[in-house]
Amino acid sequence: MKKVYVIISLFFIYVYSYSQNIITGTFPALANQQIKLLGFDGFDTYTIDSLQANKTGEFNLSYSTQDYGMAYLLSENEKIFVVILSGKGLKLKGESLANPESIKIIDGIENKLFEQYASEHPRREQTLSAWDYLTKIYRKDSLFAVHEIPKQAIETEKRRIKAEDSLFLASLPENSYVSYYLPLRKLVSSVSTIAQYRTKEIPDAIHAFRTLDYTDPRLYKSGLLSETIEAHVWLIENSGRSLDSVFMELNISIDYMIDNLLQNEKKFNEITDYLFKLLEQRSLFTSSEYLALKVLNETSCTINNDLASQLESYRAMKIGNIAPDFTFKQDALTPSNQTDKSPQKLSDLKSKYTVVVFGASWCPACTNELSDIALMYKKWKGYGVEVIFVSLDEDKQAFENFAGNFPFISICDYKKWENPTVKAYNVFATPTMYLLDSHREILLRPNSASHTDSWVDWFLVQGNLNPD
Repeated sequence: MKKVYVIISLFFIYVYSYSQNIITGTFPALANQQIKLLGFDGFDTYTIDSLQANKTGEFNLSYSTQDYGMAYLLSENEKIFVVILSGKGLKLKGESLANPESIKIIDGIENKLFEQYASEHPRREQTLSAWDYLTKIYRKDSLFAVHEIPKQAIETEKRRIKAEDSLFLASLPENSYVSYYLPLRKLVSSVSTIAQYRTKEIPDAIHAFRTLDYTDPRLYKSGLLSETIEAHVWLIENSGRSLDSVFMELNISIDYMIDNLLQNEKKFNEITDYLFKLLEQRSLFTSSEYLALKVLNETSCTINNDLASQLESYRAMKIGNIAPDFTFKQDALTPSNQTDKSPQKLSDLKSKYTVVVFGASWCPACTNELSDIALMYKKWKGYGVEVIFVSLDEDKQAFENFAGNFPFISICDYKKWENPTVKAYNVFATPTMYLLDSHREILLRPNSASHTDSWVDWFLVQGNLNPD
C-alpha cells in the first residue's frame, strides 16, 4: 500500500512539473529584488508567481497552462514588462524592466513575434498618417491636384503598407495566443486614428467591435476587456454623427453585446455592469436607459442583486420621471444665514432647481463631492439652484460633524439604507445625485459636483435660461 502511495505521489509530481512553464530572467539591476508575475482575469489582475531574484539578478517564475494569455513582470520600483504566456516558456535578458530597450527575448517564439509587431506596427501607422496627410493636399490644393502620378504613387504605397501589416498578422502561428491578441490590440489602438484621419474605416471598425465574442476566454486573458468596451463606445461617440444617431448606433451595439453574452451568465453580469457604468460616466443616459431596460426585460439570464438594484433604480428614477416628495421631519441642519422660513418638505422649496444629494460621513467620495458642492453652492444659488443633502449616517454626532458647516439644508434619520427617502429614490450607492426642476421632474442624474456645475454653466450661466 505504501508503494502504491509513493507511485501515485510521484505521478502527480510528474504531471504537475510538466504542467508548469518557466520564465527565466537575468536582470543585474534587479538583484535581490522581489519580482512578480501577474496575469489578467477579465477586469482584474491576479498574482501568478512571486519570488526574490538572486544576487546576480536571475529569477525563475512559474505559470501553469491555465495562466495563458497576456501577463506582466513587476519589479519593486513598479516598472513592468508585458509578456505572452504560452506553453513553451520564456527566457529574457536585460538590464532592468525600467529599460525595455535593453531587454532581449532569448527564447519564446510568440513573444518574439509580439515584440516585432509592437515595433513595426506603430511605424507603419505613423507613415500611413503621413501619407493620408499628403493625400488630402494632392486632392484639395490646386497647386498639387493636377499631378496624377504622385497621387497614384501615394495610394500604391498606402496599399502596400496595409498589405504588409495584414500579411504579418495572417502569417502568425495558427491557434497561438499572439494570433488572437495582435488583431484585437490593433483594433483597439486604432480607433483614435480612424476617427480622425481614416473615417472611411469607421463602419468596418464598429462592425468588428460588434462581432467580437465577449464570452471568449482569450478576451478575458488579454488585459484588453475594459479597453475594448471603452474603444467601442468612444468610436461611435466620436464618429461624426448627430447625437440622435450616436444613441441609435450605441443601442444597436448594445443589442449585439447582450445577445452574445446571454450564453454566459457570469460574463453577462460583469460586462453589463461595466458598460452601464461607462455609459453613465460619459453622460450617455439615453443608451444607459436602453441598456437598463433591455437587461431588466431579459429572462434568459439571472441578474445579480447589486446589478438588478442599480438597473431598477435607473428605471424608477430615469430622466423625465417625477421624483418623490419627502418631508424634513428627521434631524435637519439649516444654515444660520438662511432668512426664508424653514421648509418642511421638498415641495416647499421655492427654487427653480434642486440638487438632491445622498451621502454619508463614512463615504470617502462623499467628502470630496460635498466639499466641492459647498464651494460651488453660492454660484448655483445665484442661478436658482438649491441643494438638499440627505445623509445616510447612523450616528448623530458623525452627521453633525460632517454636515454642520454646509451652506445648505442637511437631513438625517440615522436609518442608513432603511431611510424611507433613500428607498423612495432607489439609492444603492453613495454619493448619488439628482437634479430636479421646480415640479420635481428629473432633469439630470449627475455623476459628480463638476458634472452639475457644467450643467449650470451651459444652461444657466451662458444665458440659455434666465437666472433669478
